[in-house]
Amino acid sequence: MKTLICIPALDTVHTMFFQSMEALRRPAGTSVSISSSSLVYDARNKLAQAAIDGGYDRVLWLDTDMRFNPDLIERFNADIDAGMEMVCALFFCRRAPVLPCIYHSCGIKDGMPSATAFDEIGDEPFPVQACGFAGVMMTGDLLRRVSEKFGQPFSPGFGFGEDLSFCLRAGELGARIWCDPRIKMDHIGYAVINETTWRAMKG
Repeated sequence: MKTLICIPALDTVHTMFFQSMEALRRPAGTSVSISSSSLVYDARNKLAQAAIDGGYDRVLWLDTDMRFNPDLIERFNADIDAGMEMVCALFFCRRAPVLPCIYHSCGIKDGMPSATAFDEIGDEPFPVQACGFAGVMMTGDLLRRVSEKFGQPFSPGFGFGEDLSFCLRAGELGARIWCDPRIKMDHIGYAVINETTWRAMKG
C-alpha cells in the first residue's frame, strides 16, 4: 500500500510540526511531498496531482502549524480500513472564537456561504459535512474521482476556501466525510505579548 503525506507550505514551518514529523511512524510505502506556494489552494492542487500521478492508495494532508502523535498514520489507517473514504482528526481554530474545525452544515444559506461548527463532540467517529484540512486522510480513489469530475479539486468555490470547497465537491459525489475525535491534533497559534499581558500575569 502506498501512502503520500501531502504538506502545503506557505512561509512558515513550525518547530513543533517538524518535531512531530520526525517522530511520526511511517509504514512501508509512505512518501512525503511538500509544495510551497503563496496560495494554499495552488499548493494543494499540485500535491493532489502528484498523488494521482503516483498512484497512491491513501493521501494524508498535514498543515505545517499542527502538532500530532507518532501513531497518527496508524490511527487514520484503521479508520480507512474500516471503510471510511475520508476522515479528519479533531482540531480547533487557532484564533478566537476557538471552535472545532468540523462542520455539521456547510453550503449556501440566504444567498451567502454559511458553515456551522459542531458545539458538542462525542467519543466515537461521526459524520460531518465539511472539515478543515489540517489533518485529513482520504483514499486515493476519492481524490481521483473529485479531480476527474471537477478538475482542480481544491480551487475555491461556493464562496468557501479550498478545504470546504473540496468537501462540498466530495459530497456531491456521494462521499461521506468523518471526524474521528480519538485522533487529536494541536493547532499551533499565536499570542500578542505586551504590557497588558504582563500586568494581567501580575494580577
